[in-house]
Amino acid sequence: MRKFIWPIVIVLLAIGLYFYIAHWYIYYKIGQGNLIAPDIERTYFMGHENQTAKNLIYVALGDSLTSGVGVDDYQESFPALIAQKIISADKSQITLKDFSYPGYKTNDLINNLLPQAIAVQPDIVTLLIGVNDIHNQVSAGDFENNYRTILNRLTKETKAKIYLVSLPFIGSESLLYPPYNVYFDHETVRFNEIIKQLAGDYQLKYIDIYTPTVSTFKKDGAHYSRDLFHPSAEGYRLWAQIIYDHLDR
Repeated sequence: MRKFIWPIVIVLLAIGLYFYIAHWYIYYKIGQGNLIAPDIERTYFMGHENQTAKNLIYVALGDSLTSGVGVDDYQESFPALIAQKIISADKSQITLKDFSYPGYKTNDLINNLLPQAIAVQPDIVTLLIGVNDIHNQVSAGDFENNYRTILNRLTKETKAKIYLVSLPFIGSESLLYPPYNVYFDHETVRFNEIIKQLAGDYQLKYIDIYTPTVSTFKKDGAHYSRDLFHPSAEGYRLWAQIIYDHLDR
C-alpha cells in the first residue's frame, strides 16, 4: 500500500509547491518593478486661460491605477488624459483633483480619501476601485457594502456626475500563471457584476473597460509597464479613450 501512497504525496507536494511559487512570483515581480505613483501634486489646473470658459472640478477616486503607477509623468495617467480630451472638445478649464493611493482598497478610500473628495464639491467623479480588494481577498459582500457606502456619500453629499469604471483585467501571461490567471479573471468579472448592479441601483453610469480590453491585457505587450501588472502609457490611453467616449457631454 505504501508504494501507492508515496507517489500521491509527492504529486500533491509538487502541486502545492507550484501554487506557492506561482503566487509568490506575482507579488515578487510587482515589487521588483519598483514603480512609484507620478501623482505628487494632487491638484492640476488644466485648460484655456479664458475668463468665459467654464471651470469644471474633476475628481478621480481610486488606487494605483488612478494615480498613474506605471508611467513617469502624471499627464499620461488616465484621469489626466480624460481631462485633456474634455478641454480639447469644449474649451473648458478643468481643476483635476486626484484622490488615489497605491494599494488602497474600498475601505481605505472611505476612511482616507472620500471626505476630501466630497469637500471639493466636484462636478465630475470617476471611481475605479476594487482590484486590491480582490488581491487581498476581501469578500464580495464586504466589497459591495463598502462600495455602497462610497456611492451613498457621493450621491447625497455632492451634485457630481458620477461614473463607475469597471475593474480591468490586469496581469500579463508572463505574470499570472494558471490557475491564478483564471482565478483573478473570475473574481474581476464577479466584482464587476456587483459594480454594475450598484450603478443600476443608484442610476449612475457604468463604464465597462474590462470587456474591450481583457483579451489585450491577458497578453504581454507594450500596454504593460515593466512589472507586467500596471499599464504603460499605451495601456492608460486605451482606458482613457473608452472612458471618455462614455462620458455625458
